[in-house]
Amino acid sequence: MTTLRERFGRPLRLAVIGGGPGSWIGQMHRNAAEMDGWFRTMAGVFSSDAARSHAAGVLLDINPARSYGDVAEMFQAEAGRADRIDAVAIMSPNDTHYPYAAAALDAGFDVVCDKPVTHTHAQACDLVARTRAQGRIFAIAHAYSAYPMTRHARQLVRDGTIGAVRLVQVEYIQSGLATRLEDGPLNARLRWVLTPERSGQALVMSAIGCHAQHLACFVSGLPVARVAADVGALLPGRKVVDHVSALLEFAGGARGTLTVTQAAAGGENDIRLRVYGERGLLDWSHREASYLKLALLGEPARILGRGDAFLPAEIIAAGRTPRGHPEGLREAFANIYAEVAQERMARELREPLPEGPYPRIEDGAHTMAFIEACIASQARGTWVDVAGTPG
Repeated sequence: MTTLRERFGRPLRLAVIGGGPGSWIGQMHRNAAEMDGWFRTMAGVFSSDAARSHAAGVLLDINPARSYGDVAEMFQAEAGRADRIDAVAIMSPNDTHYPYAAAALDAGFDVVCDKPVTHTHAQACDLVARTRAQGRIFAIAHAYSAYPMTRHARQLVRDGTIGAVRLVQVEYIQSGLATRLEDGPLNARLRWVLTPERSGQALVMSAIGCHAQHLACFVSGLPVARVAADVGALLPGRKVVDHVSALLEFAGGARGTLTVTQAAAGGENDIRLRVYGERGLLDWSHREASYLKLALLGEPARILGRGDAFLPAEIIAAGRTPRGHPEGLREAFANIYAEVAQERMARELREPLPEGPYPRIEDGAHTMAFIEACIASQARGTWVDVAGTPG
């Protein structure tokens, strides 16, 4: 029996915006997209400077004719090619995500976008509307929700293994801003990151907090209904937000807490999620991403491992190596690209395919509503409702 990829006949053609040579996130996206053969990077705009973009394409072994000087030029040129691109991956500075994504959708391309998806909730809702109107696919690179064991945690919640969710605790701790980097020489990336007008309404939420919020909602299956938040900076005098702590109330009444910061000295990408239900606990840590703790009332705690033979087939398929061998973030990114490709190919072949669990533009809209609610809560000193996303 032939596979979906064989029936489609070729890899999907990908263009990237941003992520030139030397960019960690650019290499992550490109390698993940091509890891399982679902995509091939064929075109791109790799810098806001046209000359640098053309030169970067050469270094990345992209056809010079498809290393474009700007985004509008790329979309116009690709539209006229018989081998036009199928999708666009956006990993440029935060303030460009919305205009580039809107332009990609309007040009008829599917989108994979880095976070934050937009600057405001209103912009995110606009992208929801454009995605639906164009009949396109729009994925967001929340890779922590694409690890096999966070996927399994979500499934266990859905299956009722821990009972109704009562409490969700999530944290994401980093130390990259634990010193006053803004007082020293800044490279190009740090300049825009430390400029609030470019990095987003709350830097720490744009950088890492959105991942924590999405992971909590993804695994619990619940959107956040309202928040009471402390939004500010741990370092005195800092203009950007480097810390958010929030009390959460989820739809249906479950409670929660969120703590995210980039200014905790000694923190090293520490992500932890705990979901407590009426019957027990699910506990996942990024430090041991291949394992998930399940502790049910009256039973011994169990450690479930990626690759365990008894796991559901779709969870096993999200991993690539046997249990005990390291596997991580790049593979999680690759799961998102694989699911986007499978959905796109199935649509064109008019074949039925179950909906993949990759993060969608609707998730991004909820994240932007959550961020705005946290900021409003800090300003008002009260609980604030999280705005809804168009149905």
